[in-house]
Order: sequence, then C-alpha cells, then structure tokens
Amino acid sequence: MTTPITSTTSGLALGLFPSGAVVPAHPLALDDRGAIDWRSQQALTRYYLDAGVHGLAVGVHTTQFALHEDPGMLLEVWTAAADAARGAGRPITLVAGVRGAAARTEALSAAELGYRAALLSPDPAATDEEVLETARSVGEAIPVIGFYMQDSVGGRYLGPDFWRALFAQPSVVGVKIAAFDRYRTAEVVRVLAESGRDDIALLTGNDDNIVGDLATEYRIDVGGAERRVSFAGGLLGQWAVGTRAAVELSAAAVNARDEGAIPIGLTATGSALTEVNSAVFDTVNGFAGCVAGVNEVLRQQGLVQTATCLDTRERLSPGQSEAIADARRRHPGLLDEDFIAENRDRWLG
Repeated sequence: MTTPITSTTSGLALGLFPSGAVVPAHPLALDDRGAIDWRSQQALTRYYLDAGVHGLAVGVHTTQFALHEDPGMLLEVWTAAADAARGAGRPITLVAGVRGAAARTEALSAAELGYRAALLSPDPAATDEEVLETARSVGEAIPVIGFYMQDSVGGRYLGPDFWRALFAQPSVVGVKIAAFDRYRTAEVVRVLAESGRDDIALLTGNDDNIVGDLATEYRIDVGGAERRVSFAGGLLGQWAVGTRAAVELSAAAVNARDEGAIPIGLTATGSALTEVNSAVFDTVNGFAGCVAGVNEVLRQQGLVQTATCLDTRERLSPGQSEAIADARRRHPGLLDEDFIAENRDRWLG
C-alpha cells in the first residue's frame, strides 16, 4: 500500500506553496550610513516579482536578524513588501520571519499586513520545550513554518522528539529544512512521514543541495505502508540572487522528479549552483560572510548600493568579493546577469 505525501498534496490546505514553489529570503538594502535604501529595497522586490516567485520571506536571516531590534523599521520593511505583493496581479505567499521573545507580537503585526505564515527562527539558547511553546503561541496568530537552521549561522541540533511535537501542533503548515546536513534532513522527513500529516509542506533551505532536495522522493516504510515524501519547493537565501533562473530550475527539478527521470544536465546544473553558493555564502570562512555575500552579488549587479549589514560583524571576508565576481563570470545564467541588465533601470525607477 502506498500513501504519497507529495508537493501537490502538501501545501497545504491553505494553498500556500504550489509544486516547485520559489520563495526567496528577501535581503535588506542599506546605504553607506546603514539606513534603509528604499529605492533599492523596492527594486529588489520588483525583481523577485518579475522573476516569477511564488512567495517572499521577509524578516528572515537574509533580511538580517538585527532588523528585529527595531520593531518600527521591521514593520516598515514588511509593509513595503506587502504593498508590492498586492500589486503583483497574482497570488504571492508572504512569509514573515519572527524570532525571540517578540515572536508572537511580530506574528500578530505580520498577520494584519496580510502575511500568510511565520517562519519561526529558534533561539539557539532556548530549550526544545521553549521553542515548542513559542511555536504554539505564534500559531494562535498565524500559521507556522518550522525552521531547522544550520549550526554555523546560529542553529542547533533538533532531534526526532522535537519534530514529532512540532508536527503535532495543528497550526504548523510547513518546515524549512536548512540543516546543510543530509542525515538531519532525512531524519525530519522520516518524522513527517510517521506523523501521518499530509498538509505540511517541506521547503528546502539547504542552499548547498537545492536540486538534490527538489529532485528527491523519499519512500519510507511506516507500519508496513510506504509513505512518499517530497519537497514542495524552497525558501532560500540563495534564491535572493539568480531568482528567475531559480524559478526555471525549481520547475525543472520537480517535473523531473515527478516523471521519475533526472537528466544528467540537471544534476550538473545543481553542482554549478552549489559552486556559486560557495562563493556567495562564504563557505571557505565558515559562512561568516553569507548575508553580506548576498548583498554583494546584488551590489555588483547594480541593484543595491552596498553590501553593508546592520550588524557590523556581518561583513564580506577577504577575497569574497573577488570570488563572487568570478562566479558571475563563470555562471552568468544562474545569476540572471542578462535579465537584470535589461530591467535594472526600470526596477530602480
């Protein structure tokens, strides 16, 4: 007996994520003084919408966690994205990044603005029970997407008991797995299969294995019945750059998975994308420049003024700018070079 949980059935009774969903983690554009550059901020949103994204995640890691220290500024950034999404002429799933002691308050504000779900960033110092209680509280205001964040950027190991308890909360509609670890990814997938829920969307956040995740179908024995589990799409910092290429690649990966045949060319593209991600996310320095690296790609492409971050400790590593420039030269198609050059002035207008 086979009971599939696939990207077409998961997503949710709420219809948040279609098959192959692309949800970029929206960056924060700053000027040299560290103030928000609204012209560039709005240009980025226009870029993503024109690229064909299915959603936008705002207030998440790539938007800079330090933004949450200024609730008024966070609200302005959320509002600007929501206003743009309403004018897109098609459904856009808005996801609000919420965190810390203010998570419930932030969730209430985001819901009022039209955000459909909250991505809950766990405090690495919190216990499993505290994270679960925060998820329950946030879930009273807005549907919740769990977040498995890799250790290098503030995450920690979350075991099967944690995921069982989280998936038992009715308000949970998705999970972003960004552990950058195939073992941990498989562990969460198994727990989801065992939970019996078919309304929780799996979203990859493994920027080092995007195509691999999207093209994989997990077949898991649960009490003698085979459960099939697949990723519905991705919510990714990597997709804040090369976004139109991401929309095309995500669709190709999911279609190949559903047809049961993965072309060699697709896996080769996946390897190239991982290579690009290494430069952007600064893997050689333990991801120290990952947020600044996303901004640096956009700066080199003329969409934002600077790679500056609110937290001065988040900056480009020595040689990272040159590595990004080299990645742009070697993989222009994966970074939307022509698409951006043709439309940049209009987006900035």
